[in-house]
Amino acid sequence: MKKLKIAMLGFGNAGQAFAKMLELKRKEIIACYNVDVQVVAIATGTKGTIIDLDGIDLLKVCKDVESYGKFTPGTKGLTHADSLFVVKHVDYDLAIELTPLNIFTGQPAIEHIKNAFLRGKHVVTANKGPIAWAFRELKEMAETQGSMFFYETTVMDGTPVFNLREHTLKMCKVTQVSGILNSTTNYILEELAAGKEYDQVIAAGKKAGFIEADPAMDIQGYDAAAKITALLNVLMDADITPDKVDREGIENITVQDIKDALARGKVIKLLCKGEFAKDELAKDELAKDEASTKTTEDGISNKPIVLASVKPVLIDKNDLLASIDGTSSVVSITTDLMGKISVVEHAPEIEQTAYGVFGDLLRVLEGLK
Repeated sequence: MKKLKIAMLGFGNAGQAFAKMLELKRKEIIACYNVDVQVVAIATGTKGTIIDLDGIDLLKVCKDVESYGKFTPGTKGLTHADSLFVVKHVDYDLAIELTPLNIFTGQPAIEHIKNAFLRGKHVVTANKGPIAWAFRELKEMAETQGSMFFYETTVMDGTPVFNLREHTLKMCKVTQVSGILNSTTNYILEELAAGKEYDQVIAAGKKAGFIEADPAMDIQGYDAAAKITALLNVLMDADITPDKVDREGIENITVQDIKDALARGKVIKLLCKGEFAKDELAKDELAKDEASTKTTEDGISNKPIVLASVKPVLIDKNDLLASIDGTSSVVSITTDLMGKISVVEHAPEIEQTAYGVFGDLLRVLEGLK
């Protein structure tokens, strides 16, 4: 029987849920693929690092983390090595990048992925940073090295957005992508519309675990900007970065704004959008950022420009977007051949994120057949 050795970089809630899912489906994976999938390394910044080429006892380490918040002394393979050491030196076949997001740089996840590719390893990432900040470079590296590179979890947990485009919309050209992609702001706006106080809403969201200790990155639109960038880079070959997004968060939206919208039969939603620029606007954008242009021999760009925005907008109550409530999200993909298709993710839990990673693992196993 073949073995597939995994190095996990990061072991937060999603990583632990993935580990449990992998254990639950281990026998089924063996039956379907004749491959024994083993995690041989888990590298974290706060819980410790484990390297065990015989295979880590995933249920034990999950239990230890749940009970003590870290890997316990005496755990086989416990070491002080960091994640970059694991990427560069451990014997593995697939790196799963689950480290915390740096929304302004995509690091250190980008370096982890680059170094995995330099060794000819396959990569699955749930970290949107690399897809938002360095997608084209990483994609080209993977192709050059013959490595598989999957990233379904980066935008809408396990919801098949990238798979939808790749497998069921063949020969369709994506002309626009839009959606409600940040569940935190969606939840906050909805709760404020229900008459709750801002501080009360934030406290409840933190207690439930889907609002960060510092929600500024969500409220100011940075998370949404990274997500729409990732979508556009993959679906429209935009080759942009989050700092190119015309971004406005919900920090200036008042309760009165929400009441006024309701009185007009509308709701406020933080809408992400990306589309090809109009010809003249594209020329202006090219002139502003010559470093990002690709030109023909006569110096005229032949690459369409994609413009992206994140802004609070008024949505009619009868619109599909108005029905996206709580922590749900939606993405709409407009194509030349199939028109507009929308995919809704309803109130995801951590298991959906874990399944996104698990589904990408299955794609790797399919690719190894």
